[in-house]
Amino acid sequence: MRWATYLPPHAGHNRHMVLRYAAFTTDPATGNPAGVVLDATGLTDSDMQRIAKEVGYSETAFAVATADRRFDVRYFSPLAEVPFCGHATIATAVALAERDGTGDLVFTTKAGEIPVRTDDQGAIVASLVSVPTHSRPATPDELGRALTALRWPAEDVDPAWPPHVAFAGNDHLVLAAATRDRLANLDYDFEALKALMHDRNWTTVQLFWPENDHTMHARDPFPVGGVVEDPATGAAAAAFGGYLRALGQVPTPRRIAIVQGEDMGRRSELTVDVDPEDPRVTVTGTATRITESER
Repeated sequence: MRWATYLPPHAGHNRHMVLRYAAFTTDPATGNPAGVVLDATGLTDSDMQRIAKEVGYSETAFAVATADRRFDVRYFSPLAEVPFCGHATIATAVALAERDGTGDLVFTTKAGEIPVRTDDQGAIVASLVSVPTHSRPATPDELGRALTALRWPAEDVDPAWPPHVAFAGNDHLVLAAATRDRLANLDYDFEALKALMHDRNWTTVQLFWPENDHTMHARDPFPVGGVVEDPATGAAAAAFGGYLRALGQVPTPRRIAIVQGEDMGRRSELTVDVDPEDPRVTVTGTATRITESER
């Protein structure tokens, strides 16, 4: 089913429009699709969960204005609510900029307060500032269970990059693939990885391969959201910035590009800025409206 509007039974004639955007791209056929409800006033938790399931994207964001350019925002995958979602934040910010004009916004989420800046650079560009990040080494049990679920032998993990659990509003297991081919060949045990992620309260598993000092390629399995793979994950990108900082790889302010979704035909480009003096991480990207004919 394709959602255009949703009319909850208690809301009378107050329609809640569901917009669709592809985040971290200017091409609606690529990037990561997100549902966006710019006025979710009156929707219950069950309403939002049902809409997210019907939309079918990895996340749908529901915003309620609380003051001038300030919004409470909640995020639902097809299966459950998540505290924070980066790509849906970028999509919501771009949608608001198109409606209200560019500038500063503040999103209050279950993970904390997220400042967002939008600018018109030919296309509207949005930058979110994460909650403070942190990162810790994965335990041997966590790593062993993850590799079993991924069907990766231990030698497929790059020893130069220690496996970590990184946080930027949600926890993400971060694993470096030893080769680009290893990253491209993703064939994991959906139920086993889902069970591990539920057990450890991880939102995604961020698998990455460093092309060079400035560009990382990533893939993010998301079975806990009912999705095999996320084409772009802003929350994981922010957590990855915290991971770099924890490893001591940010002696001075550093910018990296994360290319995600390429192996599933939905290339996404995320820009990550990390400062050694600030535990927060900035994630920047574009978003573009998906029209009815492009769905």
